[in-house]
Amino acid sequence: MDRMADTEAAQAAQPGPSSPLRLLAIRDTPLSVDEVFGAVSDAAAGGTALFVGTVRDHDGPGDAEVTGLGYSAHPSATDELRRVAEKVVADFPVRALAAVHRVGDLAVGDLAVVVAVSCPHRAEAFAACRRLIDDLKAEVPIWKHQTFGDGSEEWVGI
Repeated sequence: MDRMADTEAAQAAQPGPSSPLRLLAIRDTPLSVDEVFGAVSDAAAGGTALFVGTVRDHDGPGDAEVTGLGYSAHPSATDELRRVAEKVVADFPVRALAAVHRVGDLAVGDLAVVVAVSCPHRAEAFAACRRLIDDLKAEVPIWKHQTFGDGSEEWVGI
């Protein structure tokens, strides 16, 4: 699976001005927790939940040492991200939602995904944020390619 071209990797859905979908993007540049957190700021929200996924130094069979990791995305990934986000907004009282996923080669410790949801109350924010990250990982066509210290490799999410 080839990596998306730089111009395709910086895809971003453009939410409307009154939409709770504030930021949806797939990028080949480093992610910012501050950007995502700022995007879901809303005076009517009493709770904001944020999830940050980072590249860890081990994974796969037997918790093997990760020596390289790259993410690739299908050209439809941004549309699918929007569909997942719209389902979360339909099922929860979301005031604001943001989700950004990285593609390309990443190092241990790099941010791979950042999502956040603001709702009137904390329980709703936690539940909506959990659904957002779980559905993003299950339904958005983004694939992880890992190489390990023993020379083996695996694709995840295909």
